[in-house]
Amino acid sequence: MTTSEFSNIDNLIQQYNPFAGHTVVRNSQVWGKSLPDVPSINAHVSDTVFEAIHQINQNSMQTVGITVVGDRGLGKTQVISRIRHHYKQTDQVLFIYMGDYGEKLSKIKSKFLETLTSSLRAYGQYEGIMQWQEIAAHLINQAKGWNYSAEQYIQKFPDWLNRYSTKALDLLTDLIFSKQNQIIENPYIIRAILWTLSRPHAIYATYWLSGMELAERQAQDMGLPNFKTGEKEVESFKTTCQILNLVSQYKIPLICFDELDAPYIDEFTGFSLPQITASFAKDLFNNIKRGLLVLAMYEPTWLQNVKSLQQAEAVIHRIASYPQLGKPISLNYLKPNDVIALVSQWLKEFYAQHQVVPPHPLYPFTEAQLIELGKLRPKTRDVLGWCASQWRKDKIDSPANLDVVKPAFENELAEIKQKITDLLEDSDQLAETLAFSFERIIGKTIENVEIKSIERFKQNTCYLHFKINGIENGQPVKIGLAVIQQSGGAIVQAILRQLGDYQKFDLTRGCLVRSKKIGSNAKLAQKYLKELQDEKGGEWVRIPEEDIKPLLAIYAVYKNQESYGLKPEQIFDFIEKSELVIKNSIISEILSDPSGQTPDGLIDEDIPISIPQVTSGLDSDLTYNFLD
Repeated sequence: MTTSEFSNIDNLIQQYNPFAGHTVVRNSQVWGKSLPDVPSINAHVSDTVFEAIHQINQNSMQTVGITVVGDRGLGKTQVISRIRHHYKQTDQVLFIYMGDYGEKLSKIKSKFLETLTSSLRAYGQYEGIMQWQEIAAHLINQAKGWNYSAEQYIQKFPDWLNRYSTKALDLLTDLIFSKQNQIIENPYIIRAILWTLSRPHAIYATYWLSGMELAERQAQDMGLPNFKTGEKEVESFKTTCQILNLVSQYKIPLICFDELDAPYIDEFTGFSLPQITASFAKDLFNNIKRGLLVLAMYEPTWLQNVKSLQQAEAVIHRIASYPQLGKPISLNYLKPNDVIALVSQWLKEFYAQHQVVPPHPLYPFTEAQLIELGKLRPKTRDVLGWCASQWRKDKIDSPANLDVVKPAFENELAEIKQKITDLLEDSDQLAETLAFSFERIIGKTIENVEIKSIERFKQNTCYLHFKINGIENGQPVKIGLAVIQQSGGAIVQAILRQLGDYQKFDLTRGCLVRSKKIGSNAKLAQKYLKELQDEKGGEWVRIPEEDIKPLLAIYAVYKNQESYGLKPEQIFDFIEKSELVIKNSIISEILSDPSGQTPDGLIDEDIPISIPQVTSGLDSDLTYNFLD
């Protein structure tokens, strides 16, 4: 190798560290481009899943539960990512990944339905075609004896709808429902799935399927009734099981529950995250016709949480039914050969990306170094962390000086960008992110408000999220804040009424955080909004996408601090030095003097959807003309 070539490689090494910030596998890497993988590492786990899917496909088994246990950093999520990418190019499996359970564990049923519908929004076997649309095509083909593709239906849907109106959709829904009524109890599920074939309506149809309320005009025009708020958890589970049983006619649902080791406790039941999830998985096992459930957790979590449940045996026999009843599968620590293979694969992809040839495949490390590391039986995360710290030969960025939080923040920011559409609909997570952000600036003065404390509302009947207590121009200020991104008028009305009840909630100001307009038909909501803004000095603040992303990202780093090997004080120091919160425009807007005006740039969901309402000349045979 020439001196120039050595210089190019060493310059590359100084500029890029392929291992920094990549010790944690995130959601986007499970779905999209994964981290470098060595299939031989923990192959016994992925091979067990592949064999279980084969057995279900052969009808040798129907519903199977597999639990994977292993210490932090052994590669649980990496194995799940391997499984996802193994089936990515096939039409055999519906992959559903749940690694985020929200702030309210008692709502796991509705949260899972959101995860399921989000998974089905992902592209299936063909680029640009959602899995929902593939299901719609299956339903029509089965009912009519046709064999058209989803793409063909999508192309023809607008003309068909313009020609025959929603009456045609009624008849097609009834026809499919008559052939699926052993699986589907609610015909509106079929109607919503058919609406996904119409590109302008698809996003609203999938939101409805996820249990979210539509704006009143949208719901009426699409013929999809909104559920009452109090029914959401019960209806969510019913809808989940119906969708899974419908899909299982065409492909095998593979449901993965990951990130179960966070120390979250439900404030109402006292149960932990793994206990609630394991019990929910048991209920799924009992109610779906076929599928594979995979749960991944630390071994102490299995022993101390799952096995301590009152009905532990019933739960365990469902979530760990394969390959040996009642027994989880354990991940392995790495051996020297595994360490060499892992590092070699990472470096191979790194050097190929930059189109350079290293002096040897392990450069700048040596085989002897990696063998010694392997003798310690390390975890995958330990190996990647060691490589990150030892990467630069001159050690300019040694662990003592390296900004350890920044790579994690950038990793989470990339993750947030991948799923920002769904995150902007999650009012509770947005609210908790804002509460966390305000807690980081207690004692600071912004917009003439000195922040003294943050107080969360916890009572069941309260829709407000938290209160900011402070001093403004020498006077106490108590700002009650509620985030509501849902479309339904009833919940917006309830929140606005509470935001204006200063006496009951001990407020001096109410702040509505919302990026969508309030429908013109929501008369009571409009009334309460006018009172809040005009009579009580309240405020309405919008959530700009670019401003909320960094707050969501740093909060995700905080929640995953153990996985990143970070301490809270390191994260808090990063927030302060980067001025991530104190200079965020959303924070400033919430604390600023209320303008009394509706914010600019709101999303208008009250625009009528143009659907022709032709009712004459229709008969039961019109669906045969779908592709004329």
